[in-house]
Amino acid sequence: MKLLDGTKFAEMVQMGSHHLTQNADFVDSLNVFPVPDGDTGTNMNLSMISGAKETQANAQNHIGKTAQSLAKGLLMGARGNSGVILSQLFRGFGKYLEKESEINAKQFAQAFQAGVDAAYKAVMKPVEGTILTVAREAAAKGVETAEHEDNIVKVMEAIVEEAKNSLQRTPNLLPVLKEVGVVDSGGQGLVIIYEGFLASLKGEALPQKSKVDNLEELVNAEHHRAQEFMSTEDIKFGYCTEIMVRFEPEKEPFDEGKFREDLSKLGDSLLVVSDDEIVKVHIHTETPGVVLNEGQRYGSLIKIKVDNMREQHSAIVNKEKTESRPKEKHPYAVVTVSMGEGISDMLKSIGASYVIEGGQTMNPSTEDIVKAVKEIGAEKVLILPNNKNIIMAAEQAVELLDIEAAVVPSKTIPQGMAAILAFNPEASVEENKEAMTEAMASVKTGQITCAVRDTTIDGVEIHKDDYMALADGKIIDSTSNMLDAARNLLSQLVEDDTEIVTMIYGEGVSEEDVNAIVGFVEEQYPDVELEIIDGKQALYPFIFSVE
Repeated sequence: MKLLDGTKFAEMVQMGSHHLTQNADFVDSLNVFPVPDGDTGTNMNLSMISGAKETQANAQNHIGKTAQSLAKGLLMGARGNSGVILSQLFRGFGKYLEKESEINAKQFAQAFQAGVDAAYKAVMKPVEGTILTVAREAAAKGVETAEHEDNIVKVMEAIVEEAKNSLQRTPNLLPVLKEVGVVDSGGQGLVIIYEGFLASLKGEALPQKSKVDNLEELVNAEHHRAQEFMSTEDIKFGYCTEIMVRFEPEKEPFDEGKFREDLSKLGDSLLVVSDDEIVKVHIHTETPGVVLNEGQRYGSLIKIKVDNMREQHSAIVNKEKTESRPKEKHPYAVVTVSMGEGISDMLKSIGASYVIEGGQTMNPSTEDIVKAVKEIGAEKVLILPNNKNIIMAAEQAVELLDIEAAVVPSKTIPQGMAAILAFNPEASVEENKEAMTEAMASVKTGQITCAVRDTTIDGVEIHKDDYMALADGKIIDSTSNMLDAARNLLSQLVEDDTEIVTMIYGEGVSEEDVNAIVGFVEEQYPDVELEIIDGKQALYPFIFSVE
């Protein structure tokens, strides 16, 4: 193939997106931290789907215009750091080709290189051993190959081969990858997209979609049926629980019939699908922890999702009433991101103008953030991501807004709380950004969450289902007892000059658990003021703010 047009490129995009969708869970499993919300694959997949939809809707024979459509879709749909970097790669790609109706092998390779250049410029502190390295080395090989090869398929083959080789080298560039024994997850996602591109160019079929991958469609259908004509009080089993288990030879041999029978006793709306390597489960239950334990009889939990359906259903029922009310306008607004209903209420109570639901379990896209700002009609806005994986999407949103806007780079809910309290409506956007960023520095964040696999990080030995204690993002302890983990974490965070500790407790935490921590703080730190918030957040039983 000597020339590539927009129609064929659109087919490549669809194939790349489809291939990533099939493998998103695998990419998620490569996240370094063994936390249940590792979501690189999910973020890249949702970003790529947005790009593919825009491409499909506006595909034409002019490759420059088709590439611009991909860039636009990716830009607006970008979620998480991996999704933003992906959008920048194809933003540069599209910009390079914008005037071309069709391209040759050299132009094809140079477009990949232009994408790399754009992505490196967009990242303030580029880190090698990541998706950036894989993209850069693959593009360089493509440019080198195109010097002596005019077949576009051959150039793409070289790009894919070098991307795979580069991916395997990532643990040598990032010590934490080698320590944990994985390759970079973002780099893996990019390799998968490129594999789809190549398969499309060669007219080859990708591996057939496993029946396991159909669970999402089945769940959507199940929920659609279940929510019709139902009141919140009618919900007997309140937690929508989804798990994915990778089978392990040393565990109990998997028997789908027995597994299904055991789970059927725990709730309703049960869906179980499996292949030779993994099983996916969806169930509505009152005891999600028991479901997790049942899954672990056969292997490792590689994905966990638990939603409180009573809270969700109440929100759905009240949505029409809420939407019918005129939105309050905020000439000077603070837009922030939350990860639980209780946390959202708290953020609004201390001054947030608009709270985007998302955070740990579902990173909002660039478009979500732009829409939130436009909805409240702000003339000036400060955006608080409250998650390090949302900062780049927020910064990208600022570029798309035609008002005065800035990102206050909060990485946690406690940092966001401190920043909002420092907001001054009389100050300029830049003055507020500086003051709010400074306020964040006075707060320490502690988090408790569950480990989804065995590993060792920074000398801390971690076992599946341990409760990990994170102090400002660093794992400092891992133990089988949740309360012990919380006590150990507070012992690390609280110092002689600490004045206030705010405890935000999440789903599944009992009154006895809360009282146990209250007792510990009162006994160990009698001069410290303790504030308690029912955050209703998933996956993180405790979040502590220490200041």
